[in-house]
Amino acid sequence: MVSFEFATAARLLFGSGKLAEVPAALRAHGVRRTLVATNLPGPGAERLRSLLAAAAIESVVLVVDREPTVESVSAGRALIGRQGCDAVVGLGGGSAMDTGKAVAALATNDGDLFDYLEVVGRGRPLLARPLPFVAIPTTAGSGAEVTRNAVIGVPAAKVKVSLRSPHLLPILTVLDPDLLDGLPRSVVASSGLDALSHLLEALVSSRANPLTDALAAEGLRRSARALRRAYASGLQADTREDLMLASLCGGLCLANGGLGAVHGFAAPLGGILHAPHGAICAALLAPVMEANLRALAARAPEHPARARYREIAEIVTGQHGAETDVGVAWVRDLCQALDVRGLGQHGLSADDIPALVVKAKAASSMRGNPVPLSDEELADVAMRAL
Repeated sequence: MVSFEFATAARLLFGSGKLAEVPAALRAHGVRRTLVATNLPGPGAERLRSLLAAAAIESVVLVVDREPTVESVSAGRALIGRQGCDAVVGLGGGSAMDTGKAVAALATNDGDLFDYLEVVGRGRPLLARPLPFVAIPTTAGSGAEVTRNAVIGVPAAKVKVSLRSPHLLPILTVLDPDLLDGLPRSVVASSGLDALSHLLEALVSSRANPLTDALAAEGLRRSARALRRAYASGLQADTREDLMLASLCGGLCLANGGLGAVHGFAAPLGGILHAPHGAICAALLAPVMEANLRALAARAPEHPARARYREIAEIVTGQHGAETDVGVAWVRDLCQALDVRGLGQHGLSADDIPALVVKAKAASSMRGNPVPLSDEELADVAMRAL
């Protein structure tokens, strides 16, 4: 019998010009002053602050110029306390939204961030609801606008881990494809490949359910038809919409159906390498697909994930009856077209792999992989991704 849970933001708005509806939504929650956690302020942040000011809502900017760390989240918590903000908006990529989520949570919960972090922290649950949080992505990849976790870097441990709670789901998520206009090609590639990795892993996840299956397939269709074109020819209205919907579908899937070995590796690698998360995932995609297919054929030939990999091949190639090796080849070709570099070019060496495997096995995402991979198989994946 089917049994699953599905949770997401309290309210979703999608479409061109939807940014203009944010002030009214905040006013409905009684907000008077909000913290805006945003990547280096640009036209989107300026437009939002202008809209807020017109609605008599004051705003304070927290610049998120790197991926969130324990230290940067603590600084944001101190800022929100000094300024007396009663809500938080995360406007930008995954780093801005995750920073905003974590700051909103710590603003209402006692203790420090390590009390609540997974793996390297105490893993305590958040007892108090965070300040109202609104997520507004300006890239199309992380899916953080609909997830119940915030990914935080812990430099001392050289790892990224999650602050996780149902309370972290936004009260409102606003997806305005117009905000993607002008994204650099490198960001189009890294964020788009992040979304693609969410969708591919979600379709074969051991925690998949009928809703995530449908969302992953739809998102994969949109990503497959738009990502290469957006990178080669720029973001047009139709590709902006496709990529933002693909990112949304990926976020819904990872939050409700889990991921797999790609993200199991990406968690520790994010703390080791100075590389975009999407670039790390892209380097791992084809090697993980191949490792899973070999393991499934050898140890679980009747596993439904084998059929799912054939479905993936059919979706991305548009060819009925495409076999799994064709799907893997399509992923490799796409990564080459988007100038994806191996992990070795980001600083990983063969000597790093044994310690990496130990950390990857402890990552929460690894539990969603369709079949457990041995240490030797994981090491082989890392070597092939160099």
